[in-house]
Amino acid sequence: MRIRFGYVANALGLWDASPSKALTFARYSALPKHERMEKLKAVTSKNLQHTKRILHYNIAHEIKLYRFSSSLVPLATHPEVMWDFVTPFKTEWEELGQLIQQFQLRPSFHPNQFTLFTSPRAEVTMNAVKDMEFHYKMLEAMNALERGIINIHIGGAYGDKETSLARFHQNLKQLPHEVKKQMTLENDDKTYDVKETLNTCEKEKVPMILDYHHYMANQGEIDLTLFLQRIFNTWNTIPKVHISSPKSDQAYRSHADFVSFEFIHPFLKMAKELNQDFDIMIEAKKKNLAMLQLIDDIASIRGVKRLSGGEVEW
Repeated sequence: MRIRFGYVANALGLWDASPSKALTFARYSALPKHERMEKLKAVTSKNLQHTKRILHYNIAHEIKLYRFSSSLVPLATHPEVMWDFVTPFKTEWEELGQLIQQFQLRPSFHPNQFTLFTSPRAEVTMNAVKDMEFHYKMLEAMNALERGIINIHIGGAYGDKETSLARFHQNLKQLPHEVKKQMTLENDDKTYDVKETLNTCEKEKVPMILDYHHYMANQGEIDLTLFLQRIFNTWNTIPKVHISSPKSDQAYRSHADFVSFEFIHPFLKMAKELNQDFDIMIEAKKKNLAMLQLIDDIASIRGVKRLSGGEVEW
């Protein structure tokens, strides 16, 4: 069993490398009209430049998984802006894509919690479609559709899970087919548990990402050992799992700076029984530093062999 590791957005330790520099609509609106587009382009250019630096860091450390920032392009979906962020940066997007292809990286995006398909409000669904299309366009610009995914949660229950799930399936029909092909769903820590998310994924024929921390916070009566193989079977490529650990007992749903090996060890042993390769995305606050620490911890297990900077074999 081989496990590859990755992290989210920012490589800590790289100087001034945030790929999520922002431009608010208020700040944009306050600028003279002739300066607005230049400011949008300047912030986007910086974010793309920093992303390229981060990919080079990942390549140097043999880290195959990386979640791109959803804030790469400011105001990309704002109804009063909606600007062309691909054409002016065609070269930059292509350079990122070349790195992804050459070094066989596995890119992903994770839109925010407002990108959901369970809302009874039509404008929420419309905005969710718009946001998914925005992330799709970034993957497309990088020629990374074959490798990339866009992961979301099912959404809210609005006081009636059964009705909300039915609405999810109905609203999802508004998502263009080519965008849906990139989509994955993840169980959440409050509402839709592993079983509900898995059933939804199987019905929609989309892969499921297991979030182990969310499972531990919202497991109900479910025994994960009875579902893990089914979760992995939703993938036609290497399955992917999200890993983090609680900040504290009082803030159980919040992510800690690092990943507690003790917390995730039961899951690793469970996965070992399946003897199937899978990927782990680290969602700890310390990002790549937490990932490297966890790899060290796992590599210390008897029988585990470290294959590279970002991969182990058990």
